[in-house]
Amino acid sequence: MNTRCAYLAVVVAMMGGEAVALTLTDCDRTTHISHGGEADHIDLGQGRVMWRDWWSQEGTATSFTLVDCAPGTALTFRTQEEDMGNRLPYDRTEKALAVIERHENGARAFATFDRMAADLDGIARDVEITTLDAEPCACAALYPDARGEKTEFMLG
Repeated sequence: MNTRCAYLAVVVAMMGGEAVALTLTDCDRTTHISHGGEADHIDLGQGRVMWRDWWSQEGTATSFTLVDCAPGTALTFRTQEEDMGNRLPYDRTEKALAVIERHENGARAFATFDRMAADLDGIARDVEITTLDAEPCACAALYPDARGEKTEFMLG
């Protein structure tokens, strides 16, 4: 065992065990005490991931986030909400996910976030494209080499 490997073994032992790779199951978690979180993480392939964000305190909401891990581009959209403010209740989850499925099952060159966002207009609400500064859990689990300059995801 060379010196570097011995050092890493000592560090891992001091941390309480063997180094364990992050999985998508680790990414399903409560992020807001007991009433909000992330669930149902999936690999869309070719460096893209998606998950469902949920909320259930005094009202309910479901949103989805798609991320192209390397550039950190994210498409977010809300598909369901009830008692979350002055807007009328709605649930367009099936229709919105059908739009995403159609795009993802086609040629990736045409499955741009701009095109998806345009097709979600009128179906989902709060459709937004942003660039992330921090690595999401699903990208850390599936595409850790795509992190680039983004802040590394840490489970905790």
